[in-house]
Amino acid sequence: MTDAIVIGAGPNGLVAANVLADAGWRVEVLEAQDQPGGAVRSDRGVHPDYVNDLFSSFYPLAAASPAITALGLEDHGLTWSHAPIVLAHPLPDGRCALLHRGLETNIDAFERSFGRPDALAWRRLSRLWQELDPCLVRAMFAPFPPVRTGLALAARLRAAGLLRLARLAALPVRRMAEEEFDRDGPGLLLAGCALHADLLPESPGSAVFGWLMAMLGQQYGWPVPVGGASALSGALVRRLESRGGTIRCGTRVSEVVVRSGRALGVRTADGDSVRARRAVLADVPAPHLYGGLVAGEHLPAGLLDGVRRFQWDFATVKVDWALDGPIPWSADEARRAGTVHLGANMADLSDYALQVTTGRLPARPFGLLGQMTTADPSRSPAGTESAWMYTHVPQHVVDDLGPDGITGRWDEKEGEAIAHRMEEQVERFAPGFGDHVAARRVLTPPVLERLDGNLVGGAINGGTTAAHQQAVLRPVPGTGRPETPIERLYLASACAHPGGGVHGACGANAARAALRAQGVVTGRLLGPALAAAQRALAGAGDA
Repeated sequence: MTDAIVIGAGPNGLVAANVLADAGWRVEVLEAQDQPGGAVRSDRGVHPDYVNDLFSSFYPLAAASPAITALGLEDHGLTWSHAPIVLAHPLPDGRCALLHRGLETNIDAFERSFGRPDALAWRRLSRLWQELDPCLVRAMFAPFPPVRTGLALAARLRAAGLLRLARLAALPVRRMAEEEFDRDGPGLLLAGCALHADLLPESPGSAVFGWLMAMLGQQYGWPVPVGGASALSGALVRRLESRGGTIRCGTRVSEVVVRSGRALGVRTADGDSVRARRAVLADVPAPHLYGGLVAGEHLPAGLLDGVRRFQWDFATVKVDWALDGPIPWSADEARRAGTVHLGANMADLSDYALQVTTGRLPARPFGLLGQMTTADPSRSPAGTESAWMYTHVPQHVVDDLGPDGITGRWDEKEGEAIAHRMEEQVERFAPGFGDHVAARRVLTPPVLERLDGNLVGGAINGGTTAAHQQAVLRPVPGTGRPETPIERLYLASACAHPGGGVHGACGANAARAALRAQGVVTGRLLGPALAAAQRALAGAGDA
C-alpha cells in the first residue's frame, strides 16, 4: 500500500508528489495521458527539426515560486534560458514598448521611447514592488489566508501603504494607465499582461495582475527551459523518482473511493483498486472531482451547487509554427523579444476582450506570440524560428464577427479559419510573415482538452481569474484551501487557490495540508476538523 496517491502528473501534481516524497512518504502518481507533464510538455510534432511547446512556454511564476525553487530542479537537469528582451508590444506607428530584465534598463528604454514622465511613473510602480518583495510573492502562493506573510506585508506598508495596495488590487488596468502614463506604450505592456488571463482592461483587479506579470518579468525575466517545456516536467519526474516516487502513465482514475467520509484510495478505469494509507491528492478540475470522481452522495448539496456555478476562463486557440527565418517585424526591437503582444492600442484590447466575454469571436484577435528560438537557440536550426501564437476565444461562440462563420464546432475547417485570422494579425505588425511558414499546427479548444483533460473547453487557467472566484471563493465560496469535505482528500489543481499558472503552489499547499493532518495532534484533531469545516462552509447553501 502506498502512503499517498496523486491523481494527475501536471506541474501541481508533480510538485505535490515531490513535497510528500521529501517527507519520506511513498507516493504514486497516476496520469491519464501517455506521458507526464500536463500542460508543460513539448514535442517535434510540427517539424522534426523544431521543438514546439504544446501548451505553456514561458515561466516567470516558476522562477519566482517558492514551491518550485525550493526543489532545486537545476540539480536534476533543468537549465533556464532568456530572450534578450522579455516582452515587446509593437505599435502601429513603428514604435515598440519593451520590457527588459532590470529596472534601470527599463527606465532608460521608457525615457527614450515615451519620455521622462512615463519613465518616472514606471519607477514609482517598481518602487512599490521593491517594498513588497519578497512578501507579496510568498503571500500570493501561500494557503489562504496568508497569515504570516500578510502580517509581514502589513508591517512593511503600514496603514497608508495598505490602503494604496488595496486600491491597486481593485483598479482596472485601463484606469492605471490613464493615471500613471502620458503615452500609450507602458500602459499597453500592463494591459497585454492582464490579457494573459480573462480580464478586460476595464475589469477590477486587472491592474494588479498586469503589474504583477510585468514586475516578475523585470525581476526574474520570463525564462524558458532549455530544450523545451518537457525539460521542466522531466526534472520534476527525475527528482521524484530519485526519492522513491513512482509515476504510472496511461492510467485514468475513474473514482475516489470514499467510506464514512474518508478517502481510502482510487479505482482506475481498468478496474484496478489502489489503496492510499494517508492521503489522495487530486490534480484535476474541481468540477471533475466533486460529483465526478467523488460521488455526489458523499458531498454537501451546497458544494455541488457551487460547482455547478463554477466559471471557466476563456477558451484558447494556439497555432505552432516552424519558420524558415526570423519574423520580419516592422518594429525591429521586437525581433529580440521572447514574447510579443499583438494589439494596436488600448481600444483594440478592450474591444477584443469584451467581444470574447460576450460570446463573439473577434475579427481581429489580440494575440500572444512566443519566439522560442530567440529565447532558447536549441529549439530550431540556426537562422530559423520555432514560434507560436495563442488567442482567447469564447467558451461558447454565439456570433462570429469575422468573415468565416465560425460556430465553435472547431472542426478542421474552423481551425484553419481562425489560424488564418491569427496569421493576418501577425502580418499587421510583420508584413511578409506568411512567407516564412514552413509548417504549422493548429490546436483548437477540443484538441487542447484531449491532450490535457484539465484544460476544459480550452481553458488554460483552471477557472476565471475574476475576483468572484479567487481566494476564499475558489473554487466555490467557503473553500479557498486544499482541504475538501472528504477527510484525507485534497484538491491540488489550478482550480484551487492561488489558481492558474505554472507555479506549483496548488500542489505544494495540498501536500503540506496532507502532511499537517498526519501530525500527532493534528492527525487526530486538525484533519477531521478541517474536513468538517469544509463540509459546513460548502454546505452553507443547503436548503
